[in-house]
Amino acid sequence: MKNILKLIVAVCLLGGCAGMQEAASETGTVPETVQETAQPETEVCPEIETGIDKINKYGNIVLTVSPQTMQELGYEPADMILVRIGDHEMEMPIGTAYSDADSGEPVCCWKASSDGQEHVTLAVNAGNLVSEMGVAEIRAIDAEPGYECIYADGLNENSPVYLSLSEKQGYAAEYEMHRLAGARSNKREDYPDLSDAEYANFRAVNTTGMGTDTLFRSSSPIRPAYNRNTEADEAMMNGMVRTVINMADSQETMKSYADYGLTYYASCDILALNMGMDVKSGDFRNKLAEGLRYIADHDGPYLIHCNEGKDRTGFAAAILECLTGADTDEIIEDYMLSYTNFYGVTKDSEQYMQIAESNIISSLKDAFGIDSLENADLAACAEKYLEGLGMTAEETERLKERLRTDYGGRVKN
Repeated sequence: MKNILKLIVAVCLLGGCAGMQEAASETGTVPETVQETAQPETEVCPEIETGIDKINKYGNIVLTVSPQTMQELGYEPADMILVRIGDHEMEMPIGTAYSDADSGEPVCCWKASSDGQEHVTLAVNAGNLVSEMGVAEIRAIDAEPGYECIYADGLNENSPVYLSLSEKQGYAAEYEMHRLAGARSNKREDYPDLSDAEYANFRAVNTTGMGTDTLFRSSSPIRPAYNRNTEADEAMMNGMVRTVINMADSQETMKSYADYGLTYYASCDILALNMGMDVKSGDFRNKLAEGLRYIADHDGPYLIHCNEGKDRTGFAAAILECLTGADTDEIIEDYMLSYTNFYGVTKDSEQYMQIAESNIISSLKDAFGIDSLENADLAACAEKYLEGLGMTAEETERLKERLRTDYGGRVKN
């Protein structure tokens, strides 16, 4: 059924939903019994049977149905829906960004992908949906595209996916709080108030205990999809970066980007980790430890990046900030700069702390096994976390020494 959409209009004696008549014109007439008893004020949306277009390396399921079709059938952002694949079910809200759900929570995301087309993607914010749902397992491999998808028993790429309404606007209050303050764009001219480095989400992590201009974070300096790679590559050259941790790509993918060999990036010591989004998974934890050991064994300045430099990079940077002595306010401020650079979320906005609470604060509390970051010894928590990753006390101490080395004054103007 892949790439073929079938819309099943689930009739209900209580009424129909907006767009049902339009859908019926394509699939058949509305039964007479429904026409006689329909009550327009009752909001009942038809069940949708759709297919799996692809499962990406992060465990997100891209569906064959489009946001436009769902909208025509009466679905809209902030609706709660039930997703069913075989015997596996999960309830989630409809949103327009992964961050419309808290870290670790699922979302049916209507958004444009790097191909410019709008897609419906089932995801877990900073997680792995197919793993959480029990639908499939994502395994990293060396060959392109860097991963393989192993379906659960009884399921395959042709398995149907069913979407049905659980509660109309049942997520309205949460969605309103999660909505980002500004529209996201990949056009440089849409960010006239940002420097090239800010547009690339490139910055030094100069929190308490961190060496000056020692650790940088950024969107990808090589992946052209977000139109920030050139600015990021120039910024890392100005920062005289020597060692790079690429959290997003495999070695093969990294070298396949156009003009890779012509970049400053390619002259650096680079570890390509091909990491997923689920910070709790064994694969993520193992690869994070590998990346931190690489930093401990190489000279700085260092750059950590993923695709946007926001989620995986934000988590890794926060762990290192905790390790070297930063307080909660510093960690939040550094993390939220990505939302300022991409979405225009400002510190005085209502959404600022809500986004932080839903993402980095929640992720750190979960990683450290604590109920609150306030009054916690974050450095000790980070050391214990690294120990849980398998890092020895000697490796952690060497990592801290590397991060405390001061490279200030080396950065070009």
